[in-house]
Amino acid sequence: MKRFAFFVFNLFIGANILSAQTDSMKFVLSLEDVIDMAITQSSAIKYVQNTNVNYYWRYRNYKTQFRPQLVFNSDLPNYRHTTQPITQPDGSIEFKQVSNLTASANLSLNQSIPLLGTYIYAATSAYGIRNLNLNQTSYSGAPFVIGFSQPLFGYNWMKWYKKTEPMIYDEAQKRFVEDIEKISLSATYRYFTYLSVQTNFLLAENNLKNSLDNLKISQTKRELGQISENDYSRIELSVLNAQKSLNQANMELKNADFELRTYIGLKESNELELVIPLNMTLFDINPEMALAKAKENRKETSNYQRRLINADRELAQAKSNTGVKATLNGSFGLSNSGDTFTDVYENPQKDRTLRVSLSVPILDWGRSASAVKLAETERELTIFNVNKDIEEFDREIIVQVEQFSLLKDQLQTAKEADRVAGNGYQIALRKFQNGELSITDLNIALQERDKAKRDYIYSIRAYWVAYFQLRIFTLYDFERNSNITYGNPML
Repeated sequence: MKRFAFFVFNLFIGANILSAQTDSMKFVLSLEDVIDMAITQSSAIKYVQNTNVNYYWRYRNYKTQFRPQLVFNSDLPNYRHTTQPITQPDGSIEFKQVSNLTASANLSLNQSIPLLGTYIYAATSAYGIRNLNLNQTSYSGAPFVIGFSQPLFGYNWMKWYKKTEPMIYDEAQKRFVEDIEKISLSATYRYFTYLSVQTNFLLAENNLKNSLDNLKISQTKRELGQISENDYSRIELSVLNAQKSLNQANMELKNADFELRTYIGLKESNELELVIPLNMTLFDINPEMALAKAKENRKETSNYQRRLINADRELAQAKSNTGVKATLNGSFGLSNSGDTFTDVYENPQKDRTLRVSLSVPILDWGRSASAVKLAETERELTIFNVNKDIEEFDREIIVQVEQFSLLKDQLQTAKEADRVAGNGYQIALRKFQNGELSITDLNIALQERDKAKRDYIYSIRAYWVAYFQLRIFTLYDFERNSNITYGNPML
């Protein structure tokens, strides 16, 4: 038994010496350090940034659709040598060999008017053809043409698109901030998982040290006949249990270490040591202010409005499909032809076109009416669901604020319990070593100390989790009294 005690004691002393040698190499991190790494170099932040870039270019593409578009179209050249049917002056058809070389060009300036659903344009064009069989060339063209296309009584997709697309981009910007805050929360969870395991490891180390000290003292008492064999065996068992707990805590620490490093993108291989984040700011929050900031900053506000607009859009589209559809097209310009290219621009003639296209449903067996009724019921259902979601959103914010406000007493109680339990264990340890306390009572004090320490860490964790959840729910920094914003380095 002396050899066993000596072996375990030397093992513990050797571990302490090795730990002392590597202490200088430890990578000490605070909660703020871990969060900074997560939101600057993790794979999660890269995904969030790329998603935000995608929405940025989607919005840029939307903006360009309603700006003037200058387009050039041409065939340079177009050669054809074939046989095709040609209508003769008397109405008969003869197959003739056609061989010609043509070239055409068209330059147009196009513009959409979303409010009216109108499409207008201004263009100039030229066309030339050379008959290779007759060795003749002729030209035609329109030096100047303006025109428009106006749907009547129809569905104006541009008006609705112009309403919803800015909302989608606004939601994307708010989601970008929210997703970064969620990364902070995920980093916080992993931080406290590591910190809890680290605390268990340190407690296990301390317990093993105290158990070895108790074994050494008990060895002397045993030789003096001052301790029973039963009590001595229980002290030996406590050493083995402490060693087993330390081994288990060491394995859990390695797993937590791997998960934390992977998430925050930490490449350094130095041993980690996390600092308990005690810089809590237990401030009071006005629930009405928190709710107002949540409605201002969260994507849900835009999403609720967009869902209602989409319901109105579906109804408008259904109604437009039930009645008369008409499109008014018109143009005015100048055109000419000649044997030379300059002849096209000498005394051109006026060109005018005006066309009304109609589509009138006569018999559809009630399909149009049922489509309208379906859109109306879906709109009513959307209104109901949006109102329900708004109520749940408001309640969620209020509950989160109330939970955060209750953490002050919980933290203070846990801190005091940790202090009392720690002092109680030290007193019990001294009494046990002086022979005034049984090993059973010492183990009870040990369990109470460990539980109080874990509860205190859990209370600190609950505060920081609630803090970051409150930031996610409101996207507002209550410490600095400002909205939370982040830039995207990919833009």
